[in-house]
Amino acid sequence: MRTLRVTTLACLATTLACGGAGERGGSPRAHGSLLAYYETYDPRSLDPALSTDVPTGEMVALAYEGLTQFDPDGQLLPALADRWTVTRLRPSGLRYVFHLRAGVKFHDGTPLTPTAVRQSFLRVLAPATRGGRAWPLYPIAGAEAYAAGRASDVSGMHVLGDSAVAFDLPEPLAIFPKFLAMPVAAVVPASLSPQADLGQHPVGTGPWRFVAWQHDDYLVFAKNPDYWGGAPAADTLTVRIIPEPLTRAAEFEAGRLSVMEVPFGETARWRAQHPHWLVEKPALRAVYVALNNRRGPLSDVRVRRAINQAVNVPEILATVYGGRGIRARGAIPPALAGSDTTRPAYDYDPAAARRLLAQAGYATGIDLQLWRTAANVELSRAAQAIQSQLAGVGVRVELVERDASSQREAARKGQADMVILDWWADYPDADNFLYPLFYSGSFGPGGNYAFYADAVTDSLILAARRTADEAARTALYRRIDDRVYAAAPWLYLWFPKDLWAHRPELSGWDLPVIFNGQRWTHARLGDR
Repeated sequence: MRTLRVTTLACLATTLACGGAGERGGSPRAHGSLLAYYETYDPRSLDPALSTDVPTGEMVALAYEGLTQFDPDGQLLPALADRWTVTRLRPSGLRYVFHLRAGVKFHDGTPLTPTAVRQSFLRVLAPATRGGRAWPLYPIAGAEAYAAGRASDVSGMHVLGDSAVAFDLPEPLAIFPKFLAMPVAAVVPASLSPQADLGQHPVGTGPWRFVAWQHDDYLVFAKNPDYWGGAPAADTLTVRIIPEPLTRAAEFEAGRLSVMEVPFGETARWRAQHPHWLVEKPALRAVYVALNNRRGPLSDVRVRRAINQAVNVPEILATVYGGRGIRARGAIPPALAGSDTTRPAYDYDPAAARRLLAQAGYATGIDLQLWRTAANVELSRAAQAIQSQLAGVGVRVELVERDASSQREAARKGQADMVILDWWADYPDADNFLYPLFYSGSFGPGGNYAFYADAVTDSLILAARRTADEAARTALYRRIDDRVYAAAPWLYLWFPKDLWAHRPELSGWDLPVIFNGQRWTHARLGDR
C-alpha cells in the first residue's frame, strides 16, 4: 500500500510539473522541479483562523500571507504590506498604518484590498469561530470585546482608501508587527461564499497554490506563477505525513524526501557519514522543568535552587539529547536579543544542594512528583535521569506519565509539582519567553506553569512591551531574565539546536529558526 501511494503521489506531482491542475504550460525539469517535505502528523486544518499547531502553521505559510513575515533567521520582513508607519494616539496608545502592495491577487484571481484584511481579522475574532487562538489580534482596540461577543465591531480597525489599513492600539506594543506575521493573521479573500471551506481548500496570496490533500498521507502544492515575489523555483512541493523518525530517515536516504530532521539516536552516525549534508542552528525553543512555586517545599527559593544544583544538566544533554542543545543560563534562547550566555549557571554541586535543603528545613529530604509524557521519548528519558540524580540529594521523585494533553492540563491547573516541557516560540522575540512564562497574569493557560509571581518582574515585562527603542528593550529583557533566573522558578535545562540533513542536490533552502520562516520559494533540486 505504501509503494502504491508513493507511486500515485509521484504521478500526480509529475502531472503538475508538466502544467496540469491549472498550471501554465511548459516542459518538466527532470529531478529539478519536485520538492518533498514532511510533517509528523496531519495538519489540523488549512484555515488560518484555526492555526494552533506547527504543521497547520507551516502549511498556512505556503498558501497564505500576512501583512508581515519572518525569514529563515527570524527577521521581520514586509509581506502583503510593503511598509508601515507608527504614530502616537492621545492620550495613549499607537496607530499602525500598513500600506498594501499594489497588484497582489489571491489564487482565485480576486485582488488584495484593505477590506480583505479587515474582513480576515473579523473572521478570526468572530465569536462563531471556534477552536482558534485569536490572541495576536487582541492588542487592537475593541478586538477582545468583539471576540467575547460584547461589541458588534472592532473599533480599532480602519480601512484607509484602497491601499492601506490602520490599527489602533490602546496601549503601546512594540512587537505588534511580529504578531501580524503569525499564521492566524494571514489574509483571505473578502468575498468568501458561505460554502467556502478554507480548511480543506485554501485560497491565499502565497507562493504555493493548493492542489490535493490525502489525509494522513500527503499534501500537494503547485507554484503560483503570479506570485508578487516571483514564482517559486520549483514547480511542485509535496508534503508527506510520516510519523516515524526511522521511516523518515529511510525515505530521505532513498531520495524521496528533500530534507529531514536527523533522529536523535542517529546523530553520531550522520555527523560521521554525511557532515556535508547537515545544517545546524540554535532553535527558538526552551526545554525546562516547571517547578510549581506555590506547592509545598517548592515555594522556597532555596529548594528550587537546590534542585538546579542537584542535576548534572551537561551530562543529560550529552547522553539523552545527543549534545544537540545549549545549556540554559536563563529563559531567552541565545539567538534572541536579551539572552546572556555568560551568566553564571547553577553548577552541578550535590553537596551545596543538600546544604540548601537543610537550610530550608528539609534535611531528611522531600517527596515530589514529576509529570512527563511518553510521546516525547527524549524528554521522557531526561525525566528519568533527573529522577535518579535528585535522589542523590534526598529529593524523592515519583514519575507520573500521561498523554501530552493530560500533562499540560495538569500543569495549567497547578496540579503538578514539576512538569518537563518544551516551549516553542510563536514569534521570534524574547517577549515570547518572558510574558507568557513569567508574567503573573499568564498563570496556567497563559503559559506560566511555574506560577511564578513577582511584582517587579511584572512591571519590567510591561515596560519592555511598551519600549520601542531596540537597545533599551534588550536591556530590559536581560534585567528580567537575570531576576527570574535568581528566583529559580524552573529547573533550567537547555535550548535545543535543530539538526537537519538536506539532499546534496538541493539548493536555495535554509533551516528556519521559527516554524513559518521557510516558504520554499528559492528551493530547487538539480545543478547548483
